Amino acid sequence: MAEAPAEPFPFEAALAQLEALVARLEGGELSLEDSLTTFEEGIRLTRQCQQALRSAEQKVALLMEKGGTVPFDPEDDAGES
Repeated sequence: MAEAPAEPFPFEAALAQLEALVARLEGGELSLEDSLTTFEEGIRLTRQCQQALRSAEQKVALLMEKGGTVPFDPEDDAGES
């Protein structure tokens, strides 16, 4: 099965979804199977959020290193909003 093309990652939406998953797991009302599925989704979202944060940290470090300016690269900005 082929993966879907990468879309812009909405960090805040993913974080809110992750918080909702945690609340569902903490609620204790899920079956074992649903708990595992929810946990797997939480791990996936956690990894995506961590990657987004690492990317943001790298951009900040690059900006600080270059005195607050970075050469324009339309490929970098193509998926950002």
